[in-house]
Amino acid sequence: MAQPNNLQVLQKPTSYLRLSILLLLALYICKVTFQEILPYLTLNKESYGRFWDYKWPLFFHISSGITAMLIGPFQFWKKFRSRYIKAHRLLGRIYLIAILIGTISATYLAWTSGYKISFSWAFGLQCLALAWIITASMAYVSVMRRRITQHKEWMTRSYVVTLGFFFFRILNNSVFVKSLMPEFKERGVTIIWFCWAIPLLITEIVINWKKK
Repeated sequence: MAQPNNLQVLQKPTSYLRLSILLLLALYICKVTFQEILPYLTLNKESYGRFWDYKWPLFFHISSGITAMLIGPFQFWKKFRSRYIKAHRLLGRIYLIAILIGTISATYLAWTSGYKISFSWAFGLQCLALAWIITASMAYVSVMRRRITQHKEWMTRSYVVTLGFFFFRILNNSVFVKSLMPEFKERGVTIIWFCWAIPLLITEIVINWKKK
């Protein structure tokens, strides 16, 4: 009887750990979606509050963001990719379209409602939107050129930026962060950069570390 080699033994726990992390991430996304995001999809004036005048761009931004976040875990699930390659490709296209819609609506919101708060806040939102569409576009270009390894790396970067919204929510609702920066004008501008730039930096370190 053939004995499993050491590499196979090591890969199994790693695969289980990766799958567990993706499942936990998916559950957390669902939790935040139902608790904090779904009310916006009802187009209720009470839910939108001061953003009621911008309800449609905000609606499209939130809808596309949810779509991208929910698709993400399936795209990183190796067995799903291997077994359902056509579904993987279809979800990839939907993911890209969602990010394109999200970027356009985010740009509009940045320079309308966002600009009313401050230029720095609007600029931060715009840079996040640019990082979102650029990383997704690079993932698409890579796969079209059949550079699969690069495609996976850019998809990882893209999804990290996609999750910037959740990192923002966590930090903005943190009692500790609020104690350091009570005013949103200061807190928001700081967090809007921190929520994607730092995770993306960490992702870049991990990606390059694995190549050594």
